[in-house]
Amino acid sequence: MAGFLLKVIGLSVGCAIAIKYIGPLLSIPASTTNVLIAIWFPSLLMAVIFGWRWWERREKMEDKNENSSSLKG
Repeated sequence: MAGFLLKVIGLSVGCAIAIKYIGPLLSIPASTTNVLIAIWFPSLLMAVIFGWRWWERREKMEDKNENSSSLKG
């Protein structure tokens, strides 16, 4: 658990440093579209990743249930 926490903290620090020093070098215009993308992209990305993991886990559970029921019957 401590290893996971250190990884998250390290990644957060790395992102903060990148935003502080590399962000100003990028010429991204301040527009409503860019702001909405910056706000919604992380949440949508996490939703897709968690949905994909949930879908795979559900398929594995269905396969497991099918295999166990075929062994019983």
